[in-house]
Amino acid sequence: MTLLSQPTPDLTRAARLSVAPMMDWTDRHCRFLHRLLSRETLLYTEMLTAPALVRGGAVHLLDFNAEEHPVALQLGGSDPVELAQAAKLCEQRGYDEVNLNCGCPSDRVQSGTFGAVLMRSPTVVADCVKAMQDAVSVEVTVKCRIGVDDQEPEQVLPEFIEKVAATGCKRITIHARKAWLQGLSPKENRNIPPLDYDLVHQMKAAFPELHISINGGINSLAEAQDHLARGLDGVMVGRAAYHQPSDILCQADPLIYGTGTATDPVDVVRQMLPYIEAHLTAGGKLGQVTRHMLGLFAGKSGARQWRRILSENAHKPGVGPELVEEALAAMPLAA
Repeated sequence: MTLLSQPTPDLTRAARLSVAPMMDWTDRHCRFLHRLLSRETLLYTEMLTAPALVRGGAVHLLDFNAEEHPVALQLGGSDPVELAQAAKLCEQRGYDEVNLNCGCPSDRVQSGTFGAVLMRSPTVVADCVKAMQDAVSVEVTVKCRIGVDDQEPEQVLPEFIEKVAATGCKRITIHARKAWLQGLSPKENRNIPPLDYDLVHQMKAAFPELHISINGGINSLAEAQDHLARGLDGVMVGRAAYHQPSDILCQADPLIYGTGTATDPVDVVRQMLPYIEAHLTAGGKLGQVTRHMLGLFAGKSGARQWRRILSENAHKPGVGPELVEEALAAMPLAA
């Protein structure tokens, strides 16, 4: 758990590039790794539901490392009172931002009346955002889709944004795809609905006072730079940042923020060793950390050997940082 004495980061600047909230992926170990790769990028947690925190008492899920700042927590929910209580818990734990999920299409999320289904209820979203803003001093933001099912995005998206912006919300991240709540799985919803980047750019033109980030299908830092050059305020990268983190994050600080130098994934692996040791000492398992490191050398010579050594052995009893050192020694880059 971190402390509230952390300096307040410039989230408008940090949000020029962010790593998307991804269920089962962007946990605290993943975020610690990503922070070593980039000092500047805004990191998001996995989505946590307000009922789990408020009614279920799962506040241990809020724990994170102070080194992760700037870090935002994404909440799922549709009850303004409960979301306000959950947002307060997030603020007390030291998160820099609370983000409301209006984009996840999973059946579990739909059954709880939150996620992408909220695209049909912009007034409810506005009520939720306002309640959260009234409860906390940290920034409250929204992540949404361009629409769901048979909605016409050109009509519903500007109406949705207008309602949300009327609360005083200044930052919105738009996943540039519809979500089909019936007929497509969550995985299919990440790939099958066509991307409409132009519509997101049109929203920036229509709402110039808002900080608008784009999300969906962005696979390289060059693509992110292109969206920024065209006038968007931020780019959120999802699966590419997880599966090829070095490609997205190692050069992010100099190229996106104009500060620092590119990081070296070999150096980052060595920096992870004390963190791994501390995690094991606290009773954790090696694979809980190394599963997020498998893609560090994607596309590089020796990457297959790196992945094989870690994936085949990290679950074995008694293994520790020496396994990571063994895998690193197999990399020509580390020679």
